[in-house]
Amino acid sequence: MKLNQNECILTPRLLLVPYCSHHVLTYHQWMQDEDLQKLTASEPLTLPEEYSMQESWRQDADKLTFIICTAPDRSAWVQEKHIVPGKQDAPECMIGDVNLFLYPYEDDDEDNAQNEEKKNNEDFVIGELEIMIAQPAARGKGLAHEALQAFMWYISSSLPALLAEYTQQNKQKTAILRYLRVKIDKDNKRSLALFDKLGFKHSAGPNYFGELELRANMLDGAFDTDNVEKIVYGSS
Repeated sequence: MKLNQNECILTPRLLLVPYCSHHVLTYHQWMQDEDLQKLTASEPLTLPEEYSMQESWRQDADKLTFIICTAPDRSAWVQEKHIVPGKQDAPECMIGDVNLFLYPYEDDDEDNAQNEEKKNNEDFVIGELEIMIAQPAARGKGLAHEALQAFMWYISSSLPALLAEYTQQNKQKTAILRYLRVKIDKDNKRSLALFDKLGFKHSAGPNYFGELELRANMLDGAFDTDNVEKIVYGSS
């Protein structure tokens, strides 16, 4: 998405920045790890393919991505009043990424009745979340929880613009975000506990791949959190 190309999110311990070309080499190195490939259900790409993927994700209106970095000292950016690409988000600051994927909504049985009227004139979408803490030293510290809280706050606060970009590219008149979901391996107790703390509830599964589906309603302000701010990324 282009929505966040000049925006980043600052929390007490983290800086979330748009995925840019200077992040690709480090991201590519992360994805050579077989454990990360398994956790993310990903196949390794060549470096040129990784650069192409980064550019594609910037253009595609159904994908929103932030690279998760450690937060810079306030003195490192407050005078410039913006985050300098390649400086506060240099490779040594990167620890992972967080993503939103938008998909057309498909009715399930329990929703058929209540959506019968609406589905004729409204295009529902669902948002699937993914997060990866790639640096082993950054795991087990609550950083995934902090990143997801900030990311969901951003989605909630930017929802009209986010859906406008999606509908424009997909030539739809309107789109409504029905709910957020995650798909997690049934044996991944840590991730299941993480999303449970964030208000996600078990909805379906395990499926053929052994994944459980958890959902959370996307309500305005539902993911507001203290000590999170949106700041300019790049020149102001």
